[in-house]
Amino acid sequence: MKGRSYEVRTFGCQMNVHDSERLSGLLESAGYVPAAPGSEADVVVFNTCAVRENADNRLYGNLGQLVPVKKGHPGMQIAVGGCLAQKDRATILDRAPWVDVVFGTNNLHRLPVLLERARHNASAQLEIAEALEVFPSSLPTRRASHHSAWVSISVGCDNTCTFCIVPSLRGRERDRRPGDVLAEVEALVGEGALEITLLGQNVNSYGRSLGDPGAFAKLLIACGRVDGLERVRFTSPHPRDFTDDVIEAMAATANVCHQLHMPLQSGSDEVLRRMRRSYRRDRYLGIVERVRAAMPDAAITTDIIVGFPGETEADFADTLDVVRQARFSGAFTFQYSPRPGTPAATMDGQIDRATVAERYARLVALQDEVSWAQNRELVGRRVELLVAEGEGRKDDATGRLSGRARDGRLVHFRVDSGVQPAPGGDPAGASGGPGVPVAGAAGSGPAVRPGDVVETVVTRAAPHHLTADGPLLSYRRTRAGDAWELGRAAPAASSSLADSGAPAARQAVALGMPSVGPAASSSRR
Repeated sequence: MKGRSYEVRTFGCQMNVHDSERLSGLLESAGYVPAAPGSEADVVVFNTCAVRENADNRLYGNLGQLVPVKKGHPGMQIAVGGCLAQKDRATILDRAPWVDVVFGTNNLHRLPVLLERARHNASAQLEIAEALEVFPSSLPTRRASHHSAWVSISVGCDNTCTFCIVPSLRGRERDRRPGDVLAEVEALVGEGALEITLLGQNVNSYGRSLGDPGAFAKLLIACGRVDGLERVRFTSPHPRDFTDDVIEAMAATANVCHQLHMPLQSGSDEVLRRMRRSYRRDRYLGIVERVRAAMPDAAITTDIIVGFPGETEADFADTLDVVRQARFSGAFTFQYSPRPGTPAATMDGQIDRATVAERYARLVALQDEVSWAQNRELVGRRVELLVAEGEGRKDDATGRLSGRARDGRLVHFRVDSGVQPAPGGDPAGASGGPGVPVAGAAGSGPAVRPGDVVETVVTRAAPHHLTADGPLLSYRRTRAGDAWELGRAAPAASSSLADSGAPAARQAVALGMPSVGPAASSSRR
């Protein structure tokens, strides 16, 4: 008998995306199945964020839309988890009494039990744990991608930034042992993953709880020895803890990508002090300078908050100055919004929304200019792309596919019928199957699939992406592409739990660079 169907809707940072993979894995291990596209799921799970003010509005707006759906769908259940659930708790049930389950960041593993209890008792279940009960990496997983995977190296955060509520919701930092991290990496590569992103609220404080302050650099080097692992990324580091041994490991380890996402938040020393960010602009720019000295091709991205309480026009000018000096390839930019429970919410000098919006527009315009100038320098360059699925929203209309370069840039490319396999790669079509249909190519091109690797030349630049409209120089079919193809052919039979190794049809996941704009999905560490 077919199990009940489920859908997980994710708001927030990379940690939330990874948690959603665990929630999906838990549900499938309990007998649930992914809802078919366009269908109404029997269980809808909201994995929430609490970083920005509009997170609340977005959640309750989505919950309100489900009221008539639930009335017409007997037995349907709604669950709310994540940071906002950890913060609001019973308030969610007060504001949305049609919700069946509320659970927190520390007890993800309880979701299947809580759903069954709510159904059996015909009453809402609220369960919030104050401390982590089970390390999430020990839970079953439904990975969102065959070729790219998140690997959590720590949970929680020991920082005390005045604008951020995350530490109070996710608890103190706890590190996984390096051997456990590497075992997960090796298992993922064994299943076909080519790229992993090491994930933590503050990755370069990794090892502090283990008594080894150099553990993160050592972990990067160890990942370099994993056979078959082609790309290693990490997010997010804190400038306070960024040490030169990490730069050396990035430069010396062949599969560690020359990409760095390092939150700035503000270019003003006074604002950084009020934010309780324990570094200043000179230290930040010094790290950028040393990274570029060791890796001239490094793509550096950041997070910036505009309109923090007390920010003057001179403070904002300092931020613009750092953007010019650092030459960021991209940025997550935010208009400050007060979060109840944070020190910044009650600070003097709250700035009116019109001023914040005007400064924000100037910042975005400058960052667009900087990003575009950098991208124009790449026109004519050869790039290696890991083919993605779902990142090019206009691909069907333009007859292109999309992929990520090693530096994380998004590239939209065409497939040419004259391409030859890369040296050492499998012959075209060796794995069989239809590959990805290429609009406008009349099926004449090679069967390039998500997870395969291609090389091409950049022909055009835009602020947030690159285009390559010439012929492919090479392509290589991979085990990740094979897994995508198998999952596409038999989605109903696949489970994709990490402990089963079975391939599955999955939704795309972006592990690349951020774009400029109010991206609510950014980490703000």
